[in-house]
Amino acid sequence: MRVPVPEERLPADRLGRVHFVGIGGAGLSAIARIMLARGIEVSGSDGADSATLAALRDLGATCFVGHDAAQIDAADTLVVSTAIRDDNPEVVEARRRGLRLLPRSAALDSVMQGRRVLAVAGTHGKTTTTSLLTAALIACGADPSYAVGGDLTVSGTNAHDGRGELFVAEADESDGAFLVYSPHAAIVTNVEADHLDNYGTEQAYAEAFEQFLDRIEPDGFVVCCSDDPGAARLAREAERRGVACVRVGQGPETDVRVTDVSFAGSTSTFGVTTSDGDLGRVTLQIPGLHYVLDAACALAICLRLGYDFDAVRSGLEQFSGTRRRMELKGEAAGVRVYDSYAHHPTEIAGDLRAGRSLAGAGRVVTCFQPHMYSRTQIFATAMGEALGLADSVVVMDVYPAREEPVPGVDGGLVAAHVPLAPAHVVYEADASAVPGRLAELARPGDVVLTLGAGDVTRIGPEVLELLERASA
Repeated sequence: MRVPVPEERLPADRLGRVHFVGIGGAGLSAIARIMLARGIEVSGSDGADSATLAALRDLGATCFVGHDAAQIDAADTLVVSTAIRDDNPEVVEARRRGLRLLPRSAALDSVMQGRRVLAVAGTHGKTTTTSLLTAALIACGADPSYAVGGDLTVSGTNAHDGRGELFVAEADESDGAFLVYSPHAAIVTNVEADHLDNYGTEQAYAEAFEQFLDRIEPDGFVVCCSDDPGAARLAREAERRGVACVRVGQGPETDVRVTDVSFAGSTSTFGVTTSDGDLGRVTLQIPGLHYVLDAACALAICLRLGYDFDAVRSGLEQFSGTRRRMELKGEAAGVRVYDSYAHHPTEIAGDLRAGRSLAGAGRVVTCFQPHMYSRTQIFATAMGEALGLADSVVVMDVYPAREEPVPGVDGGLVAAHVPLAPAHVVYEADASAVPGRLAELARPGDVVLTLGAGDVTRIGPEVLELLERASA
């Protein structure tokens, strides 16, 4: 559901007791963690119990499984996830009582007030770039607050209330949330059509990023990855609007240039050149050109803020990833299994190229779960084509998220466009059969990669268990 952003946005300490409807999600749980750290009374509900709810309970939150009007008795403010339906009993009761209702964006704004905000936006790579930036600033001694769309492996959490003045935030464009924030500086990784169920047209989507430029503080700046055509256009628009812009990429017309990129197994190495000359080389513990560019954007914002290159490099090199972003789930019978959140064609292609580097002489066996009927209907052909970078593909049925089924739209629509021989492409509508399919396909030396923004993340551990059992 869409909850309007109130005209007056209060700081978090003036919201009273806050109840989160959908507290188990990445966005709301991050805000809840920060509020708890500040001594704010927090409660929340979610459709199912989870490790996230358990962790929030340990921090002092009252967490309910299931939704019931009685659960908001002590609340002054409700923060509502976009995944929640209009007839949710807690929301209905809150409206009846005239309680304050906030969307995620307004709640995040409330905890960012009084801090110097660094926002990370873009169609792809937001979570990884936000995480890399956070890791770099921690290495520089900045102790930033942060709210990320995934758990950092180094901390095991998606949020922290730091002592420093900086607040690093993942700025989600999917529902226009990033237009609520007023950052001092921002990164835009790329701009490519997505979330057309909300925006309607590619032009409207791109125009939202132009509006985002106007949200940047007058003395602030934006970092754009100019290797991406959409972000390059945005950089030109930033200059036209008088917004200071730092261009990052491999091209010659960049302020922070990426040079001599190389990959070896799970690492990526690149050089960095600015107007001051060659600064040095950085070796990341994550594979893939898209991650190199993400890291370069994080580096650029740190350099512009005055941090030392060597300190920033140390943070980037220590970064070991974010959960669900090319996350190694384990190895069994000589097969490594990775899991990634990739659900857009560009993200799929980027992670499959990284998988190819990981596999070396082995094959890349991929399981893909399309996310949302609207996205699948629009991008089925491009999704299938991107999956052609794998050696064998198993396509699951669509993960609906908040949507109702669309006739004729299912995983088979994607599978039909995979440019591999029929023997190497399977559409498996029965989710319970997918782990067995993958275990049968995988051979020693292969990499199995599970992709998608839904519950496909549970497949990897099941594949590992089957492989382990077969090799015993």
